[in-house]
Amino acid sequence: MTESDLPKNTESKTNQDINPKKVLEETVISDKSNPIKDLNGKHELLLEKDENENDFFNLALKELKKKRIDLEKEIKDLEERKIKIEKELSSSFAGESDSIARRVKGFQDYLTGALQNLSHSVEQLDLISQPVVVTPSPLDKNNSKEDTNKAQEKHEPTQAISDTFKPDREFILQLLGQYSNGPDYYADPWKFRRSLDNQDAEILEDWFFNMGGRGAQSSRGNRSKNVLVSAALISILGELYGDRFQALVLANQPERLGEWRRGLQDALGLNREDFGPNSGIVLFERPEPLIERADRLEEVNEVPLILIDAAEQSIDIPILQFPIWLAFAATPDELYLEEDLI
Repeated sequence: MTESDLPKNTESKTNQDINPKKVLEETVISDKSNPIKDLNGKHELLLEKDENENDFFNLALKELKKKRIDLEKEIKDLEERKIKIEKELSSSFAGESDSIARRVKGFQDYLTGALQNLSHSVEQLDLISQPVVVTPSPLDKNNSKEDTNKAQEKHEPTQAISDTFKPDREFILQLLGQYSNGPDYYADPWKFRRSLDNQDAEILEDWFFNMGGRGAQSSRGNRSKNVLVSAALISILGELYGDRFQALVLANQPERLGEWRRGLQDALGLNREDFGPNSGIVLFERPEPLIERADRLEEVNEVPLILIDAAEQSIDIPILQFPIWLAFAATPDELYLEEDLI
């Protein structure tokens, strides 16, 4: 028996019978024939994708929360730092610089005005000595009875102090009513441009008609209100006496005189030129030169009005001899506050 007569190998036959193309087609057919398996695969892919997206969003949200916490902490630290800096400024020199600057400016303005007044006064000094005229004393004369009777006939009764402004009562009350109705911002200089409260008008009315234009009145609580009352008084006396009238203000601190000057400028529409030895208002830091100035005004038949600041704790006796003066009497609390501001 030859080799050709033997049966062929079954395995080789099987390999020859398998067609790759056919196997692929069968596989595709089998996959298409199972849609549930395909949907499950897609579902798993979507779940995996959602999980990845959730992880990404959670990570981003976590980072944002962390940044928010850091920002809130930083804002809180900045607020605490701000409060600390404000406390340091209020208790340091930098916090007081504004107040110091205002005081220095007020002192500078007052010093400038004082130097100008001094230069004007020096220019008007009379360097030629005047001859002294000695008049005989009335005690050295022996008057006869007839001269005594004539003197008694010519003698007029002394007018009561409270009646000093009685002839001008209606005019003064009319002005006070006008000032109480409302401000007149466009009034002429030396006319009162603000308005008075009823209490302010009552103070002036009492000073005019009960005190006869000389005496002390209770302070209105602060310097600005006292200056307002004084401005109305200056306006009224200006209407009564015209150019013969001059106001003399006494305050023992440059800053207080600066407040008087600014308040009167605002209430009466004045300029810096209106404050000086030859102007309508003169500011004094000591009573001695004020008394000397008032004496000179009376010698030339002019009318001095003396205004005394509420911070003055005493009044010199020579001031009381003048016919027209107004002093503001401060309460102990007000004096205590004034001392603290110095």
